[in-house]
Amino acid sequence: MNDFRSIVTLTLNPAIDKSADVESVAPEDKLRCSRPSYDPGGGGINVTRALAKLGGDSTAVYQKGGPMGDMLELLLEKENVRGVPVVTENWTRENFVAYETSTGDQYRFGMPGPEFLENEWQGVLDMFQEANGVDILVASGSLPPRVPGDFYARLARVARSKGMRFVVDTSGAALEHALDEGAFLVKPNLRELKILTGREDVEEFVEEAASDLVREGKAEVVAVSLGAAGLMLATKHGTARIPAPTVKVRSKVGAGDSTVAGMVLGFHRGMEPLEAAQLGAACGAAAVMTPGTELCRHEDAFRLFEKLKKRMET
Repeated sequence: MNDFRSIVTLTLNPAIDKSADVESVAPEDKLRCSRPSYDPGGGGINVTRALAKLGGDSTAVYQKGGPMGDMLELLLEKENVRGVPVVTENWTRENFVAYETSTGDQYRFGMPGPEFLENEWQGVLDMFQEANGVDILVASGSLPPRVPGDFYARLARVARSKGMRFVVDTSGAALEHALDEGAFLVKPNLRELKILTGREDVEEFVEEAASDLVREGKAEVVAVSLGAAGLMLATKHGTARIPAPTVKVRSKVGAGDSTVAGMVLGFHRGMEPLEAAQLGAACGAAAVMTPGTELCRHEDAFRLFEKLKKRMET
């Protein structure tokens, strides 16, 4: 596959994200919603969408099945996102987000993904085994039913054999298996870091816990998501705290994916880990400034990036 860009994202469990406003959420009542909006969703897809907004260029490899899969492809084409669909027998899923206007609360309803047949997921591995010219491969999001729990670990082996820098952003057993093979970059939250390290004291000793992953060869770069407190970065050269820029929160959807996109873009452009993490933190903050699933905006992300760099230099 020579038509890939040098950054490729993989989303095995994408979704159509349907969102609408409602005055209040209550049981039994018929809830009158606003006209819904539809956006392409899923970890890797959101990373590619965010990269496009930031001026980066990537290819999104994603599952496509049934009418919802066709709709997903159309939505990506509308955003001029370069995609390579993996056609499956079962249908792409749909999620729903309701915004309660009376309180500002957000309700997120995630649906289960479609089952993958063995020949379908094996075909994805074969696709990357044949790929050329890929610098960074981002595997992001949950695994759908019937995909083996060590799928990302198998993908990590393929990436290493092809000289790709492997980035993984998932959770649970899929993440544990992947890091057993080693990754270039991983972005766990505190709960995931606790599971990965087996340490009960990760909140108090987050730098030490993240450094354990680096020392054990599970990842070259660990960026621990601390929510409103920003990121904690660990590499073989040490650790650093990157504070989150203070912004008005409109929607948290896609903030983590925007953070990954910012870091991936930074590394692809030759930034050192600290600067790449600063760009990631700025992109995550820029994403929460936008409504719905809009993700980060270029002008917001780079304005916050420059402010964050100056703040950390003083």
